[in-house]
Amino acid sequence: MSERVKIKVEHNVLHLPAIALRGLVVFPGSVIHFEVGREKSIAAIEWAMANASPIFLITQREMDVEEPATADLYRYGVVAQVKQVMRVSDDLVKVLVEGQYRARLLALESGEKMLNVTVKEAPVRGLQQAGSVNAEALVRSLKIAFEAYLQLNPRMPKDVVYTILSSSDAAFLSEYIPANLLFKYQDKQTVLEQNTLMGRLQTTLDLLYRENQVLTLEKEIQDKVNDQMEKNQRDYYLREQMRAIATELDGDDDVRYESERYLDQIHALSLPEEATEKLEKEAERLGKMQGNSQEAAVIRTYLDTCLALPWGVYTPDDLDLARAEKHLNREHYGLKKVKDRILELLAVRMLNPDAKGQILCLAGPPGVGKTSIAHSIAECMGRKYARMSLGGVRDEAEIRGHRRTYVGAMPGKIISAVTTAKSMNPLILLDEIDKLAADFRGDPAAALLETLDPEQNKTFKDHYLDIPFDLSQVFFITTANDLSTIPAPLLDRMDVIELPSYTREEKFNIAKRHLLPKQLKKTGLEGRVNLTAGAIYGLIDGYTQEAGVRGLERAITEVLRKCARKVASGQEQKVTVTAANLESLMGPRRVKPDFYNRSNAVGIANGLAWTSVGGAILPIEVQTIPGGSGKIELTGSLGDVMKESAHLAVTFARVHAGEYGIDPEQLKNYDLHIHAPEGAVPKDGPSAGVTLATALISCLSGIPVRADVAMTGEITLHGDVLPIGGLKEKSMAAYRQGIKTVLIPQANQSDLYDVDDEVKKAIRFVPVSRLEQVLNHALLTPRQGRRAQSRAKQAAAPEKVPAGLVAPGEQRPQEAHLPQ
Repeated sequence: MSERVKIKVEHNVLHLPAIALRGLVVFPGSVIHFEVGREKSIAAIEWAMANASPIFLITQREMDVEEPATADLYRYGVVAQVKQVMRVSDDLVKVLVEGQYRARLLALESGEKMLNVTVKEAPVRGLQQAGSVNAEALVRSLKIAFEAYLQLNPRMPKDVVYTILSSSDAAFLSEYIPANLLFKYQDKQTVLEQNTLMGRLQTTLDLLYRENQVLTLEKEIQDKVNDQMEKNQRDYYLREQMRAIATELDGDDDVRYESERYLDQIHALSLPEEATEKLEKEAERLGKMQGNSQEAAVIRTYLDTCLALPWGVYTPDDLDLARAEKHLNREHYGLKKVKDRILELLAVRMLNPDAKGQILCLAGPPGVGKTSIAHSIAECMGRKYARMSLGGVRDEAEIRGHRRTYVGAMPGKIISAVTTAKSMNPLILLDEIDKLAADFRGDPAAALLETLDPEQNKTFKDHYLDIPFDLSQVFFITTANDLSTIPAPLLDRMDVIELPSYTREEKFNIAKRHLLPKQLKKTGLEGRVNLTAGAIYGLIDGYTQEAGVRGLERAITEVLRKCARKVASGQEQKVTVTAANLESLMGPRRVKPDFYNRSNAVGIANGLAWTSVGGAILPIEVQTIPGGSGKIELTGSLGDVMKESAHLAVTFARVHAGEYGIDPEQLKNYDLHIHAPEGAVPKDGPSAGVTLATALISCLSGIPVRADVAMTGEITLHGDVLPIGGLKEKSMAAYRQGIKTVLIPQANQSDLYDVDDEVKKAIRFVPVSRLEQVLNHALLTPRQGRRAQSRAKQAAAPEKVPAGLVAPGEQRPQEAHLPQ
């Protein structure tokens, strides 16, 4: 070979070829065979055989190292003589070696062909103590421990047992015992590296004691397993005999076999201890019943329902914020604040997956996308999705289930939703939570208090299951149109995210990006029908009047149906719908103009109202009737609170009559009629106070109210303007009707943060704190000195002219400023 090794002894130092052993330790005096597969190891063996040279065997620290360095090898090994080599294949050699003496590794040279080492003989010290009392005591202890080892592992070779028990040579036993017992190679190396005879004996004894303890524990475990297997086999044979006997007696189904099948399913699931005990009792009860009894059928249904629940099944959350934001933007146009709030929630869950977050409540008018947003959140998180509608639910048992004592009992909607989702951590949408109703059967809203409380729902108990079920990992999202109908304790458990009404531009983009492509695909008109931007705007303005886009989608579907008829009949191959031909397809515009003050008029003021489907313009009309006695007539389905606001406005007008040129005698001799149009629609609330007062002052003083101004706010007896709710919806209503100025209470100025940016660009919001400020902005031409003019007119005219009307030949005075 090209690489040569010089063997020479220099002060017991040798230069030898070496083999790095994996998982194997060779002791001096032991004969052992092993297989060699690495090229360098085979080369070392071939060189040793060719040169009649010994070889150095040393063990690797880690078995998976292919090219060991000095740090990868132990310090001590054995110089051995190769006795026999047999080539099994081209890359595998079986070798027989005999250990000669222990040596210490001094240097390692990893050549191209084989490992070369420099070693020095390392004899064991203290061999002269082999006949001492201490050595003899250790040898006796070793033999006693070895006899105990034989009791636990009787499959030792007889020659090994005889050699150990018959020998008294301490030096021999210190190497023979660890070489032939089934110790780990690390433990054997520990014995080999002991430099003294007494140290070797003590280390071997410690290892033998430890091995006996391990074998004792293994035997105990094996005995338990065997006993259990014997019991299971015995039980199986007995059950089979009982089944055969039952079949011979009455031919009935073997409920015992069915009971055992249920027990096997129960034990296979990771159930809480309380649930396991409960279900085991029910399964054992089933095994003692007649198979065709009604009670057995009830128990079967109960067990099937419980075992169908996804015990211990969780889906991992996918909380990639970039992907979630992209998905939300693709599925939903606009709603920037809503999307930001959802991404914030996902960010918190990503940083702390175990955090118990509040329940989300998506509140807003119908058709703005509450349900679809909840579904998008589930897709973003990678969670299973289940939806349950609460609209019209009156029975508390529909939430928590019926007790099994009732015929036809079943679990509640919550447990049914979890079963449908097949996961312990799904996203469950509780739709229309504001439509819950209570009656003599209970209050379902109260039943939801535990369900929607992260601190309590960990041990949620359905009446049908009657065992605790963990709902703490379920992500609950609720939807509502009107938060005022939700009980306060239930609303307190939810984190409300408000979805505003869509602006005209948002509706256009939603129709263009989502609704129109969806309906074109459904009707099979892709590439055959084109709706221009003017046609879409025409549908929005002339055929829909809503906060959301459901009506717009229906209008688009109607247009496409009419186009489909033309295409299917062969009249046209491709149809283009524009603003000009829209009415020829859809008919006259269906959306009639809302009644509100469109021109500067006396006695009519534009108010703003909140409804469950968004905001609306609420005009207030006031007219005076001569020849009366100061009576006040209120019409328009007004509620008690709104009627009280009207009386407050009348009182303010009487107190401040002189400031606006109102004759106090006129209030005594005239009746007042206050009306809110669309009389069939019930109206209530204090926020129309400023509108009532403005219309009343305008009527009595004859000063017109500006048509481009709308207002909202509650008034007090002394003329203060108090804050109101629903400013975002009210401002959206003003935006839709083209109102340019909106008067709002000073205290509501901070609520402008939630108003859509497009609305804030189009409308000038004026904060006011006093009714005088409202009148200064709303009234167009105040009449000063009207009291003197009214008295002169009454004295000269044969009959009275109602306030707010201009008498023939009368001229209005020039515009002046109102008092602040």
